[in-house]
Amino acid sequence: MALRKLVAGNWKMNGSIAALAELDAIAAAAKANGNIDVAICPPFTLIAPAVARTPELTIGAQDCHAAAKGAHTGCISAAMLVEAGATLAIVGHSERRADQHETDAEVQAKAAAAIAAGMRAIVCVGETEAERDAGRAVAVVEGQLDGSIPRDGTGVTLVVAYEPVWAIGTGRTPSVGDVAEMHAAIRAKLGALLGAEGAKVRILYGGSVKPDNAKELLSVADVDGALVGGASLTAAQFVPIIEGGAAAS
Repeated sequence: MALRKLVAGNWKMNGSIAALAELDAIAAAAKANGNIDVAICPPFTLIAPAVARTPELTIGAQDCHAAAKGAHTGCISAAMLVEAGATLAIVGHSERRADQHETDAEVQAKAAAAIAAGMRAIVCVGETEAERDAGRAVAVVEGQLDGSIPRDGTGVTLVVAYEPVWAIGTGRTPSVGDVAEMHAAIRAKLGALLGAEGAKVRILYGGSVKPDNAKELLSVADVDGALVGGASLTAAQFVPIIEGGAAAS
């Protein structure tokens, strides 16, 4: 089944109040290409001002804590994000899995917390270069899905983002065949975990998505959108990706 595509920008630890001016053209492009969904996930400090500036644009967060409240210095709960105006949250990004040593169980708990708070959770999975070279890419990603996906996830509440770790920010991308193979494997695993709802969960591709490869990547079977890093920081780079996603729909 053809799912409505989602193009989401992850600003990571970049951006400022001044940088929110980029959202004007991004919001305009989202409106002009109304056959797909567009979201921006800025740093926590920019969520509320981003919502205030472009209320018509979907604004998300880059993480959330699994607990509703408590003695967790420097963390932020899903309810706090909702209060700031976020409607989705990225969890389990490879940079957090590596740098903050997040486990699959922690990612699953965060996704469940985001969903319980009324947000959509984007759960990230992906293999390292060593794991791919060892022929274990599919097995690694299936294992991450098994440990990270809340079993009550649905096509409304859950999105999966496949990001080959070795392609993030490197300019390298897997072949179209590699992407197709992995997304097919993810779709099958989602069906095993979620039953009929597995066919409704959007699977995004992330990893050096750029204006010149967006349409080709988003035309691959079971690629239901993109999670975009550096190229989402400016409208000049991100708008052509939006347009590529719309053309592939």
